[in-house]
Amino acid sequence: MYGSYEPYGFFVRIAPDRPAMLHITDTIAIEDWELTEQFTRAGGPGGQNVNKVATAVELRFEAARSPNLPEPVKRRLKRIAGRRWTKEGAVVIQVSEERSQARNREIARERLAALVRKATEKPKRRVPTKVSRSQKRKRLEGKKARGAVKALRGRVDPED
Repeated sequence: MYGSYEPYGFFVRIAPDRPAMLHITDTIAIEDWELTEQFTRAGGPGGQNVNKVATAVELRFEAARSPNLPEPVKRRLKRIAGRRWTKEGAVVIQVSEERSQARNREIARERLAALVRKATEKPKRRVPTKVSRSQKRKRLEGKKARGAVKALRGRVDPED
């Protein structure tokens, strides 16, 4: 039940239950106590609603202190998050796209999940390669040929 009328005519809003965990992968899940949500008034269009209802959400995840994230994932998350990573080691995501507080909350949680999911992917190790001897030879031959063409350019002797 989303809301109900009380005997005195007041409409009481009952918030839907939030999930206890935010599942990222099969092995990683962020628990609810690690997330902090703060709601503020959002700018932009919204009519009369905009000045009364706090719909913008700021989702804060204490990533550095999270026991559910392995250290390599935390390091990659810090690099990927960029400006969203605070000095205290928290990831802050701000969403004010929708007029609905619940929808902004969902978007913020989806973005956090996508960010952490991206940090779980181990980057491929780059294997340095050498330029082959034949490629070096071809490059030098090409340069010599181009130089010869350019050397032929120049002033034409009027006597010739």
